Amino acid sequence: MKQLPPITLIPADRERLEALAHASLERHPQTAGYLAREIERARVLDDAESGDFVRMGSAVSFRDDSTGQVREVTLTYPDRADIAASRVSVLTPIGAALIGLSKGQKIEWQNPAGEWRTLTVLAVKSPVAEPQPA
Repeated sequence: MKQLPPITLIPADRERLEALAHASLERHPQTAGYLAREIERARVLDDAESGDFVRMGSAVSFRDDSTGQVREVTLTYPDRADIAASRVSVLTPIGAALIGLSKGQKIEWQNPAGEWRTLTVLAVKSPVAEPQPA
């Protein structure tokens, strides 16, 4: 695997994602473990410093570099995920790969079939205020 690109999180996302990854280790060990490793290596910025990187609720346009297919998804928590509405859970391999990336960054990720793929972030739109789960 190639060197991982630097990623950025805001404190609120880091805190909630750490709890989610920990709580999900038993049911989704591979993805939760990957997410936990991503959180651990992330640079955490103050909310006021936040820039154009993928946060929870961000709309992300990316290209699967293997197929050339471009998709736009909104990164969300598992209870808000809806593939038909292009809302992808952070607890999916692609969701965990996207968190913290900025426009132009590439990352290798492993799909559910175990194949390694590379994606490139084409655009990031700031999150729209989303109701927080209890």
